[in-house]
Amino acid sequence: MSDQDPGIPRRVKPKRVAELPRGYRSTRRGSKSAKSAKRAEKMDAFSTVFERLGKSARNIGFVLATGLAAALLAVIAFLILAYAINGIVRWNAQRIAEKAGSAAGLDEKAKENLLVIGVEGDEAIGFLALRVDRKGKQVFGIAIPDGAFLEVPGQGFERAGESFKAGPDVSLSMVSNYLTVPFRSYLVVPAETYRTILKKQSVAGLVKGATESDLNESEKAALTKILKDMPQENTALVPLPVKPIKLGDQTYFEPQRAQVADLLKSWWGVDASQAAKVTRVIVYNGAGVPGIAGEAAQQLIRNGFRVVDTKNADSFDYKTTKVVVQDGPLEQGQEIVATVRPRGDLAEAV
Repeated sequence: MSDQDPGIPRRVKPKRVAELPRGYRSTRRGSKSAKSAKRAEKMDAFSTVFERLGKSARNIGFVLATGLAAALLAVIAFLILAYAINGIVRWNAQRIAEKAGSAAGLDEKAKENLLVIGVEGDEAIGFLALRVDRKGKQVFGIAIPDGAFLEVPGQGFERAGESFKAGPDVSLSMVSNYLTVPFRSYLVVPAETYRTILKKQSVAGLVKGATESDLNESEKAALTKILKDMPQENTALVPLPVKPIKLGDQTYFEPQRAQVADLLKSWWGVDASQAAKVTRVIVYNGAGVPGIAGEAAQQLIRNGFRVVDTKNADSFDYKTTKVVVQDGPLEQGQEIVATVRPRGDLAEAV
């Protein structure tokens, strides 16, 4: 049979109709519905996103608030702890200061200190305030000239040399008062020995050359051994920093407090700012008894007070003693009342 046989009908392939693309809007109504659906879908998506963002923001806010609260509590706890530590430190410092300022504490601090008085005839030519550091094997000293203008207990502001006329104890009080360092012991040496010590920067023969002292024999022997074994390179003796001033026909030497403060800090550990807080006292003689103001001043100095002046009162007819606190707590006056027991009745501090 031939392929061209017209008796057999041919198979005709149906024509393919192009498929409509998805989302194709066949009608206007279908198009509006699709738009509404899409808008709703977008709004729902935006709503979901905003809801998630809001939840995240709330979570972040909660975390931040919690962290801030924890940080605030930590700061408060730190401040409380710091305040407590500061209070303990101040209390301990005050306790140490009170202990150091007591009579026993001052005596303990004075063990290393020695006042060497150079004398020519009956006149003092100079005062050497020594610190003998036994543990460190060092000797430090400040040489005070006899013309230094200082507060001499019982005499007011005078030449330092005038203190020796009233006795070595007055000289001890004068030096202790000025340096705010307790001195309890002294050695009196001839002028030549005094000058040699300063010139050679050596204290090896100091005790042997002394003509007078309040040290007993065992104390002298112990001091002699210490000074003998002291390396000369560990000895530092310097003059008191002063400025010459002329008053009439007299030449005085005004101590330069700032430079002296540096020496006191380095050698005695005395802080000038703390020394300035020491109770300062003016002693008036209102009884007319010679020397009573000086005795009271020495007693105050030995107990850690700073006497800035001693003078006569406006009258000698006072029968009682009054302690007046011009600036500061009343307890300071009570301490003075407990320290000084002059002749006559003692009134309370006011």
